[in-house]
Amino acid sequence: MSTDLRLSLVVLSDRCSRGEAEDGSGPALVEWLAARGHDGVPVEIIPDECELIAERLRALCDGGDVDVVVTCGGTGVSVRDVTPEATRAVIDRELPGFGEAMRAASAEKSPHAIISRALAGLRGTVLVINLPGSPRAAVENLAAVWPAVAHTVAKAGGDDAPCAAP
Repeated sequence: MSTDLRLSLVVLSDRCSRGEAEDGSGPALVEWLAARGHDGVPVEIIPDECELIAERLRALCDGGDVDVVVTCGGTGVSVRDVTPEATRAVIDRELPGFGEAMRAASAEKSPHAIISRALAGLRGTVLVINLPGSPRAAVENLAAVWPAVAHTVAKAGGDDAPCAAP
């Protein structure tokens, strides 16, 4: 697995952004990524505000410093869960298979997985992946799609090698 992917993690939580709660998802994802050779992934925490999320995603995707932006939180059905809406406002192309794979993997562990609205898509050549806010679910969801991440970034970046194995 390629370790040259440039990643950024954005945790979306009103309470954590105000210092009222401690984020567990960011550290869990950073640890999981480090175990796969991705050390020093930057993490930021911002509130569940649709336009703020969209602005941050645009800045990260358009800044030229990342290949993958992973968001964590705000994918459920609560009133403040607006991450999918913010992501759709930013991406050029949605990748439905990512959301389908994440929900399928999580549904094996929890019947509540089916209410996740997490999605993924491309803004230019940058892959944006929404994950749920629970540390366990975030790691499980990322693990479900991780085998396709480097390939997706390569293809979005213009790799024209055949997708099928020889």
